[in-house]
Amino acid sequence: MMRQTSAVQESWLEEVTQCLRDDKPIRKDLPEGGRLHIDRLLPFLFIYVETRKTEEVARSVTQSNASYLLTSTPKQVMPVIQALSAIAVERFGSFLVIRSGELGRDKFLTDDAPYLPPFEVSVWSTENAVVAKETFSQAVMASEARFRTPRVEERGAPPSVIDEEISVLPDCAVLSAEFAPIYRAPESAEIYPELRDQLIATLFDAGLRACAAFISSRGILKLTSHRSLGRRAFVDAVSRVDRGIDEIASAFDVLLAVTPINAQQAFQQFKSNSFKGEPSFLYRPLTIQVEKAKQHLFSVSFDHMEDPVLYDLYREKQREVDLQLSLIASRQAASFIEFGRALYGPVEPSLLAEAASILGTLSNGGPADFDDRVSEAPNADANYVSRRAQAMIAVYRRAWPDFKVDIELRDDLPSGLMVTNHRLLISKTTNMDRRRVEPLLSHEIGVHLLTYFNGSSQGLRLFRSGLSGYEGMQEGLAVFAEYLSGGMTVERLKLIAARVVACADMLAGVPFEHTFYRLVQDYKFTHFGAFNLALRVYRGGGLAKDAIYLRGLLELLDHLKRGGALEPFWMGKIASSHFGVMEELAARGLLKQPSVYPLFLATGEGRERLDRARQGMRPIDMVQSKES
Repeated sequence: MMRQTSAVQESWLEEVTQCLRDDKPIRKDLPEGGRLHIDRLLPFLFIYVETRKTEEVARSVTQSNASYLLTSTPKQVMPVIQALSAIAVERFGSFLVIRSGELGRDKFLTDDAPYLPPFEVSVWSTENAVVAKETFSQAVMASEARFRTPRVEERGAPPSVIDEEISVLPDCAVLSAEFAPIYRAPESAEIYPELRDQLIATLFDAGLRACAAFISSRGILKLTSHRSLGRRAFVDAVSRVDRGIDEIASAFDVLLAVTPINAQQAFQQFKSNSFKGEPSFLYRPLTIQVEKAKQHLFSVSFDHMEDPVLYDLYREKQREVDLQLSLIASRQAASFIEFGRALYGPVEPSLLAEAASILGTLSNGGPADFDDRVSEAPNADANYVSRRAQAMIAVYRRAWPDFKVDIELRDDLPSGLMVTNHRLLISKTTNMDRRRVEPLLSHEIGVHLLTYFNGSSQGLRLFRSGLSGYEGMQEGLAVFAEYLSGGMTVERLKLIAARVVACADMLAGVPFEHTFYRLVQDYKFTHFGAFNLALRVYRGGGLAKDAIYLRGLLELLDHLKRGGALEPFWMGKIASSHFGVMEELAARGLLKQPSVYPLFLATGEGRERLDRARQGMRPIDMVQSKES
């Protein structure tokens, strides 16, 4: 029986060795239990040897990495590491093994402790891994501990037989890290989920930093970041979570659900009442049963994702979709405004001050209704806008054939345009200055649709439907696109600033008609323009979304001034807070470069305007005359 097992192991190792020499990824179950995962040959390996007690965090930290070994049989460790290290040393000159484990008890925690004490992290390394050990220790100590702070203690001897055996292999370095199981309640099997996730993230990052320091000290590879050493392949569990979340998120459209279908009739009624009282808005029936959708949303299993970064992104998205479902279910109820506030945030004093400053500067610039029918410039109706949209989409399709957009002319929308997934919706009542058409199409097609299609090519639907909180930066980019296209007029900037003021009024409990009169009297909006703006803000019971346009623009301008790149923002729909995550995922090879770029960046004028923005710019500096 022993000979048969040995033969199986020998055959298994030969297959693994050949895959490594051929630069093929490996994800194989060990003959006697466990798994070897290597998505590319690297000069390190994380290992975890199962014990009789549950060590959930140590196991999770290990399998979060691009190269790891899990085993329940200690005798399997050495043959695997001998085979791997021989190939890695041949390729890189040296090899680092990091073993994670959990200590038997939380020795600093006592029943009578008057405060939460620090927790122990025990480290040991071979002499040739001292730089890795020191980097790991520094990273752990510098981590943001929300509950208990780590205390790193160095061991003088190998903590296990396996560490000792690995340390004698030629050119093989060893780092052992064991920590107190603070994520488990003392004397019970209960888990503290938030503490568990924080501990995994901290130890995972510290481990990658240790690997990067080891690699740099030996000149093995040139690294842009320690996070570039992470995974370069999605496991099946990630794809299942992605599909599960997307199926629910794509089953409804928040803006369509909360946008009135009787805007024209409501305006006429409001006008006939001498612009007094609350307009009566009607909404389309919901296409989903919210309770069932929430059940499906929280039945999506996040087990076995093995990637802390993606785990966090999907958890954030799950919480956002939950809020969106609560929002649409509470249309015209008192709670609607609070769900909107939770999704889009309040109007911060600094944001309101910026909006007031813009309006104070531009309030004498004429009516802020760019649909002004009295204008001497030619007007564009819905058919004209549709033709121009088709022409712009055709240019994008020549660059990338998969840029397939459905254009719909709709009776049930207020004047203007809206994007939902791959569709461009145009209200049949649309009537605007023709010089506004191209900038507005740059907004809708060049940003919203472009990021949808680029996100679709990333392999995960999350990047096309949007990471949690993406809308602020997305709308900031879209408004900036209007500037790059030469279409940031006085009227347009006044409209964006007035939306912030109207949102602040609404959140403060100011009635619809008072906000309407403020827009007309203080900021010289036409009756029709003021009504449309107030409708957007008061729809559903009060939606704070329209404040994000100016907020996102300010974030973008600050990002550019700091020297930030625009490239990651074209890869999909992301928030400003995800910029670093996108850079990491791109460095790991998990994201593709954009399949298509905005047309407004292909012109000399667009590039010149972008360069001016990089020098430092406020929204008021973006105002352009209406160009012919």
